[in-house]
Amino acid sequence: MSLQELVANYGYWAVLVGTFLEGETILVLGGLAASRGYLDLPLVMLVAFIGTVLGDQLYFYVGRFNGQKILAKKPRWQEKSARVFDLMARHEVKMILGYRFLYGIRTVTPFLIGASRIHPLRFLVLNLIGSAIWAIAVALLGYLFGEAFELFMADAKKYEIALFGIIILAALVYWIYQRRKKNPPGSSCCGD
Repeated sequence: MSLQELVANYGYWAVLVGTFLEGETILVLGGLAASRGYLDLPLVMLVAFIGTVLGDQLYFYVGRFNGQKILAKKPRWQEKSARVFDLMARHEVKMILGYRFLYGIRTVTPFLIGASRIHPLRFLVLNLIGSAIWAIAVALLGYLFGEAFELFMADAKKYEIALFGIIILAALVYWIYQRRKKNPPGSSCCGD
């Protein structure tokens, strides 16, 4: 089943579960589905907000209660986690508000934030703010992409004959260029 089918068939549940796990793509598709009228954009944003808050809180608490033990068993993670802890010490608020905008690290970062022993209430407040910004921005991005695509397709219909002519002309020019490259003017063609 493709992501589009997932969103079309399961809508808000797909957005909720997808954002709980790591759902940039599913949220963009949710916004796109809203632009096409399949889902309601404010509801997509709300469901994404709930999913990301719940997921990030879970990963935070796993890191808070088991993070140091897990990191001690994974020597390869030591250097990378030390860099994250250093960043956290210098840019705690920016890191908590912004990590979810960095593709692919959304699930590991709250785990490391929890392992860094940040107070749970502080993380919750910053997580609520960051999750709201992220859910609105990414869903809106998907929605606007859908709107822009629809406008592009409407305009493309107006120009499709001209576009077809340009493509044919370009193919003809390329064909002539290739023939001349093989048989430059003045060369003997066909065994003359």
